[in-house]
Amino acid sequence: MREIITDPALRSEVELLFYREAELLDAWELDEWRTLLTDDASYLVPPTDKPMADHHNTLFIVADDHVRLHERIVRLKDPACHAEFPRSRTRRIVSNVRVSKGESDNELVARANFVIYRNRRGADIRVFTGEYINRLQRTDGVLKISERRAVLDAEELGAMGAVSFIL
Repeated sequence: MREIITDPALRSEVELLFYREAELLDAWELDEWRTLLTDDASYLVPPTDKPMADHHNTLFIVADDHVRLHERIVRLKDPACHAEFPRSRTRRIVSNVRVSKGESDNELVARANFVIYRNRRGADIRVFTGEYINRLQRTDGVLKISERRAVLDAEELGAMGAVSFIL
């Protein structure tokens, strides 16, 4: 693991990005959420038994590039998307943010713990916990997410139901 960057201004900037992201996802503002990502961003939810696997040679729960991510957003907003109509109500809590240098001068790696409460009509409340591992890049002076890896703590997803929403 790389050395943690302790610059309070940078950490605050990353925390505000994560808090804004949580706010947009909870409000189902998916198009605005997409603006927090780079144009070539990837969105990954690895298998629970191989959280650091490579999505090119391992079956992931979700492995979206920027095109598939756009298609996912279009589907989730469509009333014909029965998995999310009416949409889930979610509440995200993000904490324990750690920032380190990435592989290039323009990249940061930001890790944070998350808890997501998912409420659906007629279903028990589902709780998803885990860690975000984000690659961030500065684009036109603004930090954006170039890769989101949502590593779930769950041993299995069966009892948690489908992960049809964006973690």
